[in-house]
Amino acid sequence: MKTVACTAVASSLLLASSVMAADQKIAVVNFQEIMSKIPQTATVMQSLEVEFKDDKAVLAQLEKDIKYYQEKKQRDGSLMSAKEIEELDAQIATLYQDYQVKGKAFQKATGLRKNEETNKIVALVRQAIDNIAAKEKYDFVLEQQSVVFAKPDATITDKVVEQVTKLN
Repeated sequence: MKTVACTAVASSLLLASSVMAADQKIAVVNFQEIMSKIPQTATVMQSLEVEFKDDKAVLAQLEKDIKYYQEKKQRDGSLMSAKEIEELDAQIATLYQDYQVKGKAFQKATGLRKNEETNKIVALVRQAIDNIAAKEKYDFVLEQQSVVFAKPDATITDKVVEQVTKLN
């Protein structure tokens, strides 16, 4: 009898929670899709490319130099003295070390700048989501990745893209 009573109480609680959920207005948004569609993302990527083009060129030149000296050693190594090979190895090692140091600095700098600019865009997207949610009286806005199923009319991704695009 206790089991039946507990089951009845649990069923009524489950039913009550689903009725409460039915009163909630829920939207779904695909954040990755928004970031890929808005023009601000492409603009930021282009400006970062311009900002770091000189550093990228330095790294590319170091790569070419290292490859050149490695090929020279392989091609002419049999004709070189032991001292010449040793000097060439030292030169390659120095270039490689310089490449690694500059490469790490480049990655760190570009990563920081990309994060800074992405955070600015994310703030615009969040503002657009908040505006749409307030205007259309949504109780919850969920990320599409965390939702197993949503009706297409519950998705506000295109509305967010449209609103953020107008801010450009």
